[in-house]
Amino acid sequence: MRILIVGGGMGGTILANNLARRLAAELRSGKARITMLSASDKHMYQPGLLYLAVGRATPDELYRDQRGLLEPGIEFHADPVEEFQLDKNQVKTKGGKVHAYDTIVIATGSRPVPHKCPMAPLEITFMLYDYFKDRGILDKTKIHYTYPIGRTHSLENVAKWATPEMDRLGITYETLFNMKEVDGAKKVVRSEEGTEAAFDLLIAIPAHRGMEVIEKNGLGQRGFIPTHRHRLNMEGRENVFVLGDTTNLPISKAGSTAHFEAEALAENIAAMVKMGTPVRDYDGKVFCFIEAGKDRATYAMFNYLNPPDPKAPTRAVHWFKMAYNKLYWASARGLL
Repeated sequence: MRILIVGGGMGGTILANNLARRLAAELRSGKARITMLSASDKHMYQPGLLYLAVGRATPDELYRDQRGLLEPGIEFHADPVEEFQLDKNQVKTKGGKVHAYDTIVIATGSRPVPHKCPMAPLEITFMLYDYFKDRGILDKTKIHYTYPIGRTHSLENVAKWATPEMDRLGITYETLFNMKEVDGAKKVVRSEEGTEAAFDLLIAIPAHRGMEVIEKNGLGQRGFIPTHRHRLNMEGRENVFVLGDTTNLPISKAGSTAHFEAEALAENIAAMVKMGTPVRDYDGKVFCFIEAGKDRATYAMFNYLNPPDPKAPTRAVHWFKMAYNKLYWASARGLL
C-alpha cells in the first residue's frame, strides 16, 4: 500500500512515525510505503508562540529539522502539493512531481492568522496581566477582552471558570462583540453590534480559514474538508483521510486534537494494511492546557460526548505544561 501524507505538522508527523513503527515489517518487505510531502523542511512548535509574545521563548527554540523528526523508512520531500487529483489517486506538487497513492492523508493545517486553540485568547489575556504586573505598570494598563458570543468562551464550563477569574483581576470584558472594522488612525475597533472599543495595543484574530490549496482545489468551504467525525475520512472518499486543522469537525483546532486523531488513524491504516479493515473510531478526544498567568495553569479535557470542566489553576499544572514544551519533540516522534 502506498500511503501519502500531505503536511508535516503535528498530525502528519505523529501519523507517519506511528505508521512506520506499526508497519516496520511491511516497509522492509515493500508491502507498504510511506511518503510525506510538506511545504517546509522545518517543523515549528506552534504553541510556543504564546511564550514568544511575552519574551519567555526565542524563535530558534520553536523549530526543528523536519527530516530529523521522522522514523527511518519514511520518504520525505519539502515540495508542497498544488493539485489534488483525487479521482486519479495522485497529487501534483509545486516542483512538478506527480505522486500516486493508494491511501492519502491530508494534514495541511490552517492559515497562521487565527488562534488555533480556542484557549489562546484567554491564555494571552491572563499572561499579559502578570507581564504588566511584574514590570510595575499594571496601574497604567487596562486589559479589555471581547468575545463574539454571549459569554467569554465558546465552551460553557470554560466561560464559567474564566469570567470570575477576570472579575477577580479587574480585567474588563464585552461579549456579543463581533469585530467589523479596525480604525488605526483613531485607535478604535468597531463591532457589528454597533459598539466600539479603544486601544493602544490591539491583539486581534482574523477569521479562521483553512489552507489556500484546499480552497483552490475545491475540497471544502473556507479551506476545511468535510470529514467523518469517527472514521476521519473525507466525506464521499474511502481512501482520503483528513487530520487536524484541515477537518471541518466541530472541535478545537489544537495540537492535541491532531495528536489523538493521528493515533486513531494510524491504528486504522495499519490495520487496513494488515487485515483489510479499520479497528477503532476517533471519539473527539481533546486535551488543552490553559495558562492562567505566568505560573499557574489549568486544563480542559473533553470529547464529542463529554464537555470540559476546568478546575482551579495550580502551579503544578503550569510546570507540567512547561515540561511538555520540552517534551513536544518526543511527542512529534510519536513516543509520548
